[in-house]
Amino acid sequence: MIGIGEAALGFMMMLGLMLIGLPVAVAMFLTAFTGAMLTMGWPILMTFGNQIWSGQNDFILTAIPLFVFLGEILVRSGVADGLYRALSDWMRKLPGGLLHSNIGASAFFAAVSGSSVATAATIGNVAIPILSERKYDERLTAGTIAAGATLGILIPPSINIIIYGSMTNTSIGQLFAAGILPGIALTVAFMALIAAISVLNPGVAGPSLPDRPMREKLKSLLEILPPLLIFAIVMGVIYGGWATPTESAAIGVTCALLVALAKRKMTLPLLHEAMISTVRISAMILLIMVGAHFLNFVIGMLGIPQTLTRFVVDLGAGPIQVLFLLILFYLILGCFMETLSMMIATLPVVFPLVVQLGIDPVWFGIFLVLMMETGLITPPIGLNLYIVQGVRGTGSIMDVIWGSLPFVLLMLAFTILLIFWPGLVLWLPNLLF
Repeated sequence: MIGIGEAALGFMMMLGLMLIGLPVAVAMFLTAFTGAMLTMGWPILMTFGNQIWSGQNDFILTAIPLFVFLGEILVRSGVADGLYRALSDWMRKLPGGLLHSNIGASAFFAAVSGSSVATAATIGNVAIPILSERKYDERLTAGTIAAGATLGILIPPSINIIIYGSMTNTSIGQLFAAGILPGIALTVAFMALIAAISVLNPGVAGPSLPDRPMREKLKSLLEILPPLLIFAIVMGVIYGGWATPTESAAIGVTCALLVALAKRKMTLPLLHEAMISTVRISAMILLIMVGAHFLNFVIGMLGIPQTLTRFVVDLGAGPIQVLFLLILFYLILGCFMETLSMMIATLPVVFPLVVQLGIDPVWFGIFLVLMMETGLITPPIGLNLYIVQGVRGTGSIMDVIWGSLPFVLLMLAFTILLIFWPGLVLWLPNLLF
């Protein structure tokens, strides 16, 4: 067993390797390799092959490429365009006008794509030209798109939740259920914030648009049906006990293909692009998980979780204090690391500690995902900030950062709310399971 100083040094080494540009999987493997060599020697390294096999030989991981493929099909089949237009018809009279459509469309699209990056790029491409033409505030427009897209890793099905469940042996079904109410609540909170900003500063929203006839508004609801039905089917077969999360992902892909056919977008080039993108994203995720599993094994052999737990106990910190320290820890880390890498790299150390403190693993999964969401729009590395700026193609990245700042503060307040009101997370999974 090593001391807290050596453990901190190893963690700083891993962060340093990432900051100099090494791939995350390589940084984690080199850190584990160095720690194993200095303390245990060559024999422990002979287990690397077994670690790769045991880490990847998990049926639930098959859901990752399937959900990625589902999102890629929807991105390319034009679902977002119709969804945005339909929500605009119904939300244009709210304070803030079409800014609410950015949040609503992001929530719907995120619920079926499971990807924040895909949501930011897709909704950004649809919304930014429309809102620029209507003279909406550029900062708030960019901020609503970047923040709304973060809902992609909270509202199920979420790839990040699947990875968390796989790494911690926590029920994916319970985690999906736990993300539904916080996802809806955070969506409503985002829209309430937009309304408040628009009332205090009416100039951020463009001129009021005329209301559309009720017949046309009702007809536009047909555009909302595809993502809503896919979400209902994917979740329904899981909670009905008819399919595992992996099987539900395959059903979702079938539904997405049918939607593409119905929209007459199903072509061989579309399938080819979706498949190539799926392979790239899935390979990146699974390679990171290979490095994480070996790092997890070495950390366990060195007794780092026990060392950290003893250190926290000696400090006299309780669960609430530890959670606030973790908020600060992940906020700082989110300034320098990509969110998925941050989650996978820290879970082996942090998870045993929170379990030892009696924190519910399902609740902690949602807490961690909320911190990952915040990291997506935290400068300087917040990925969604750069996605939205890339879609804008004009102005400065600082416009996106300032536009996202109110939503970062709101997400932190929401995370603190969950610490003192865990029932918002745990009520639905307790009811269903």
